[in-house]
Amino acid sequence: MQVSHKALRLMPKWNPCKRRVFIKKLVKLGFNAPEPGGRHFYMRSGTKVITIPSNDEYSVPQFRMMIKELEKIIGRTITLEEWDEL
Repeated sequence: MQVSHKALRLMPKWNPCKRRVFIKKLVKLGFNAPEPGGRHFYMRSGTKVITIPSNDEYSVPQFRMMIKELEKIIGRTITLEEWDEL
């Protein structure tokens, strides 16, 4: 079965993410406001901590790496649809 290029374009994909948007969505997931700590800020949710790089926008590879780290911290997978709805 051959898949057309149109069908491939309709599939959702991860896009770069602004730092402020990433922080707002982490707050919705239960993390506290960013705190300074060395070279980067970090955010806490109880005893769980995630590092927040200081660049204004995260590239797709960097963003995906941070999502994977977040998934390990919260113990579940985050889908693109769930992330977009936050």
